[in-house]
Amino acid sequence: MVQKAKILLVDDRPENLLALEAILSALDQTLVRASSGEEALKALLTDDFAVILLDVQMPGMDGFETAAHIKRRERTRDIPIIFLTAINHGPHHTFRGYAAGAVDYISKPFDPWVLRAKVSVFVELYMKNCQLREQAALLRLQLEGGGKGGAAGKESAGLLAELSARLAAVEEQAEALSKQLDDDSADAAAVATAAHLERKLTGLRRALDALEPGSDGAGASVPSQN
Repeated sequence: MVQKAKILLVDDRPENLLALEAILSALDQTLVRASSGEEALKALLTDDFAVILLDVQMPGMDGFETAAHIKRRERTRDIPIIFLTAINHGPHHTFRGYAAGAVDYISKPFDPWVLRAKVSVFVELYMKNCQLREQAALLRLQLEGGGKGGAAGKESAGLLAELSARLAAVEEQAEALSKQLDDDSADAAAVATAAHLERKLTGLRRALDALEPGSDGAGASVPSQN
């Protein structure tokens, strides 16, 4: 059974959290509530999340400060953050959100379908990342267990080639997306999302390259799953 991804919902108003849960329930993932920035940071100490939906206006530690703490932690810095705000302060306020590390910045009231679609993209990326990490770890065990020769070696080599081909296809799609966004009129959220995807793909490629026969495994650390 495929493990569900966790989505962190951060808002100081219970009615807003309830609305987010209603919107995202169709994704059939695990939704985790946090009513403050402090509570969100506590949840991030123990659990891994596919994406964080973070309210900007909160008493005490606001969304920007919370995001800054998230990005300073090695464990959580690569988790995509979608800022939600009830007040549109213009381009400067939006830029502050992206500068804080957000991959998107959405003003309330937002279109439920659009929000669900955006979140689903990061959930899918997270799940694919987890799957690839598990397959790479299994392959590493096979190689370390003496499967470099005979039928086991051929099976491991075949699996490695398949994983590399799958990743190459995704890399090609990401490159095409980046070229489409390579102009001044590109949407800032799309550019940020594409950059995040490219960073994750680079980490995955390094992990796979480290599994190639003859590699000393020095670069075989598994990339972050977020």
